[in-house]
Amino acid sequence: MRLSTMPTAFGEKLVMRIFTPENLVKDFIQLGFSRAQDALWKEWTANPNGIILVTGPTGSGKTTTLYSTLKQLATEEVNVCTVEDPIEMVEPAFNQMQVQQNIDLTFSDGIRTLLRQDPDIIMVGEIRDGETAEMATQAALTGHLVLSTLHTNDAPSSITRLLDLEVPFYLINSTVIGIMAQRLVRTLCPHCKEAADINQDTWDALVSPWKIAKPNQIQKAVGCLECRMTGYRGRSGIYEMLTISPAIKKLIAQNADLAAIRAAAHREGMQPLMINGAEKVAAGITTIEELLKVAPSPLD
Repeated sequence: MRLSTMPTAFGEKLVMRIFTPENLVKDFIQLGFSRAQDALWKEWTANPNGIILVTGPTGSGKTTTLYSTLKQLATEEVNVCTVEDPIEMVEPAFNQMQVQQNIDLTFSDGIRTLLRQDPDIIMVGEIRDGETAEMATQAALTGHLVLSTLHTNDAPSSITRLLDLEVPFYLINSTVIGIMAQRLVRTLCPHCKEAADINQDTWDALVSPWKIAKPNQIQKAVGCLECRMTGYRGRSGIYEMLTISPAIKKLIAQNADLAAIRAAAHREGMQPLMINGAEKVAAGITTIEELLKVAPSPLD
C-alpha cells in the first residue's frame, strides 16, 4: 500500500494505491495479451541479454507486467536482481534493492552494485536519466537481460526518449530487444452489459486509417449492484509491441524522425494501442468511451 497526502484549502487530500500479489499471473492472456502478443513477449524475455522496455503513464499496469514476468523467469538457477523506488512488493525469489536518495543510492549506483552480484536478470524500476540509461545499456552489453520502464506515450517514442537521454544510436541498436507500451481499460460488468448497435462512421473514426471490419454489435455499460452502478468491473491491458528489427535499427542509425520510425513499425506489423483496444471493443470486453480515455490516436 502506498499513500500520498497533500494539504489543501479545506483539509488534506489522500491518494491510496494498493498492490496485491494476487494480481501476478502465470498466463499473460489473463492480463489482456493476445495469443500473438503473448508469444512475442515470451520470445523477447527468452533472450539471455539485452534490454526490454515497458512504457506508459503511472497506473498503466507496468509493475504487474514486469513482476509477473520476473516471477516466471526467477527459477532456482536464475539470479534475478532488482533496483526499485520503492519496492512495490517483496518477493523472496528476487534480490531487491531500494533506491535511497538521502544516501546517494540512485538507480545508476544500484545497477553498478548489482553488476558485482553475478546477476542473470536485472530489473530497473525506471530509467529516469542519462546515467541510468548508460548503466542499463552497459549491463545488457555485458551479458545481462535488463527489464525497465519509461514514461512515454507509445513504444516508438521510447527510442526518441533514449536518444534525448544521450544514449548513442549504436548502443540502442546493440541492446534494445523490444519496447512495449501499455494502458489499462475498465472491462464491462458481465452481469449487466447490454448489446448496442454501432454505425460504420463511428467505427471508421475509431480505427482510421486502419481498415478493420466493423462488428455487428458492441456492448455498452449499464450499471447494477454487482458493479456499484458503474457498468464496469475489473480492468484489462491493451498493448503495443515494437520489435527493434533491422529496418528499425537502420532508421535509428539514420537519425530518422519519430513519424518515420512509427510508420516503419506499422508496416512491420506493430499494432497501435488504439487498434488493440478496438479489438477488445469488438469482442465486448470494453467500450469505445473507455478506450478513448486512455489510448492515444494511432497517428499521434
